[in-house]
Amino acid sequence: MDDLFTPHGRSADSETPQPNAMSAMPLAARMRPECLEEVAGQQHLLAPGKLLRRAIETDRFSSLIFYGPPGVGKTSLAYVIARQTSSYFVMLNGVESNVSDIRDKIAEAKARQNLHGQRTILFVDELHRFNKAQQDVLLPHIERGTVRFIGATTENPYFAINSAMLSRSQVFPLEPVSDEDIVALLHRALLDETRGLGSLSVDVSEDALAHLALKADGDARKALTALEVAVLSTPAGEDGTVRVGLAEAEESIQKKAVKYDRAGDGHYDTISAFIKSMRGSDPDAALYWLAFMLNAGEDIRFIARRLVICASEDVGLADSNALRVAMAAAQAAEMLGMPEARIPLAHATVYIATAPKSNSAYAAINSALQDVREGKTLAVPDHLATPTRKKLARLRGVAEEATQYKYAHDFGEEHYVPQAYLPEGRVYYHPTTNGMELRITERMEYLRKLREPQGE
Repeated sequence: MDDLFTPHGRSADSETPQPNAMSAMPLAARMRPECLEEVAGQQHLLAPGKLLRRAIETDRFSSLIFYGPPGVGKTSLAYVIARQTSSYFVMLNGVESNVSDIRDKIAEAKARQNLHGQRTILFVDELHRFNKAQQDVLLPHIERGTVRFIGATTENPYFAINSAMLSRSQVFPLEPVSDEDIVALLHRALLDETRGLGSLSVDVSEDALAHLALKADGDARKALTALEVAVLSTPAGEDGTVRVGLAEAEESIQKKAVKYDRAGDGHYDTISAFIKSMRGSDPDAALYWLAFMLNAGEDIRFIARRLVICASEDVGLADSNALRVAMAAAQAAEMLGMPEARIPLAHATVYIATAPKSNSAYAAINSALQDVREGKTLAVPDHLATPTRKKLARLRGVAEEATQYKYAHDFGEEHYVPQAYLPEGRVYYHPTTNGMELRITERMEYLRKLREPQGE
């Protein structure tokens, strides 16, 4: 049954769960927190004085959306809020529920409010699975306060949830649970005689607990499940004690899955880390994120395109060879395919990460585009225009000298002559002194001096 809490915040199943190994309920479900103090991690939201903590304790919130990876406590936190506020808890799943289910729960919430004066928290797990029609059905009831809405999603809500629902909700990101918090949770499960494994004679080494926490990769549910498997599958010794060491822990938890969704946040977060590591001149970090993407099956052409962009945007004129290396790596990767493509991609990654950096060309074109887009359009000077335009200028009375274009190659060894190429003296390109761009800076300074009027 989905309606899990009575008006007093107690479980609808009034019977106390059977102890430990005899209970059919998994350890992770039995150890679900019953108060804010039992929530593992999330102190950036739940530490005393934090906004979400204050909103729960004062019962001053309307609609909430929890966003984070699996096993970080989104559903558990919703349970705790229902208990804390003595609300009736109703749960729907974004995959299994339809518009009819939503309307039924809304009708029940209205009746509950009218008959018993009790508020209902409607919790929707996997909210991103709700289509626009399903989300729209909820909106008027959220606005009227018929239900207090809490949604949970593993997808970025700013992409996966419609704007109307976002505007009516406060979004709180939940983070992976730290290893220290997971170890503390495992200790609590081992000691709890009612909900945990405390009624059994169990001895779990600290190394084993640390390994479970590490391999859970921030997923508290996975760690608890692995602990239960380790304890229940390990034979007791002659003294009746189950001893779980590192070997048993390693067997009980599978190799952690790579958290990478090529169509979702994992895709964009990882490529962002890859680019920023190269920009930050950290080849080791860049290689790790490259390996992470390759291991997850990312499209090598996508990676190659980002290398080309980074080479021009972030290395730029400080080392123009970076763009050549990136282009060559992209072509080589396309020709070779995996697994050999990893080699030229790594070659380009290290080159770009270790090269001097300049974004001067990138900043210059952005600045020029901004001027154009803001309507600051400038006319082409007469002396740079076509012969037809020059004739028209002379008919307007413009002096012939003003329409004469000076061919740079005709002027001295420098092949340079001061001449206006914009009707206004705008400057977009500001060269740096990094790498090879230092030579450009020196040349631009030299040409600037040639343009300055010479004293007597």
